[in-house]
Amino acid sequence: MKQLFDQASDKTSKLITRQYSTSFSLGIRFLNKSFHNPIYAIYGFVRFADEIVDSFHAYDKKQLLEEFKKDTYLSIERGISLNPVLNSFQAVVNTYKIDKILIDSFLKSMTMDLEKKVYTEEGYKEYILGSAEVVGLMCLCVFTEGDKASYKQLKPYAMALGSAFQKINFLRDLKDDYVDLGRNYFPNLNMSELNENTKLEIERDIEIDFDKGFQGIKMLPKKARLGVYVAYIYYRSLFNKIKKLNHHNILQERIRIPNSHKMVLFAGSYVRNGLNML
Repeated sequence: MKQLFDQASDKTSKLITRQYSTSFSLGIRFLNKSFHNPIYAIYGFVRFADEIVDSFHAYDKKQLLEEFKKDTYLSIERGISLNPVLNSFQAVVNTYKIDKILIDSFLKSMTMDLEKKVYTEEGYKEYILGSAEVVGLMCLCVFTEGDKASYKQLKPYAMALGSAFQKINFLRDLKDDYVDLGRNYFPNLNMSELNENTKLEIERDIEIDFDKGFQGIKMLPKKARLGVYVAYIYYRSLFNKIKKLNHHNILQERIRIPNSHKMVLFAGSYVRNGLNML
């Protein structure tokens, strides 16, 4: 029965999410249950593409990504894939009418990771759009459940929040990206000249996105609000930790929030949401 295969596909995406990200796994639990599998499916798809360009150094990453792209579009067209991750993702795309343009943009950014090492301002914006903002919009398609007016209203806020999250990831992963992978996402920035003023400029830019994104969280449907707020609180805590470090530290280590601290943050988020304190 295909139903069993679809269930196995959903469980695979859920397993991948839990394996790769305790933060997102916990955040998803705070969403309405009807959103769990669709968001796991989106994360599984995004995670697999990201793994190809970030981790599979012993293989032909360009070829693997091209095959993944082809299989993605074929799965959406057919309504099935023997790859469980793509099978669960295509179901979400077809059920929630996720625009192909969003998928195109995401996969283009993954291709940019194979080719670009230093980004211009234009390339930086294009990369963030594809790697983060459109992922937020895919999730928004799920959260708004076909309500086009609500999607249109919330779209700029979802993009801003995705942008903030990605820029924080850039700061958090500065060592891995620059030292290990040779990537420099921040435009026109020579890492050897990174200083406190430059770091403050980047942080001010993130604050603008964060503030706008938070306004959108308050407008989300109740079924989605708490889960997204939990993700916001996690990234806010991570951002605050990064801001306290000097520019030398962020080039020397990957910044993390201990799991015990995450649980405290999430518990506080649950209470604030329940008391309508957002």
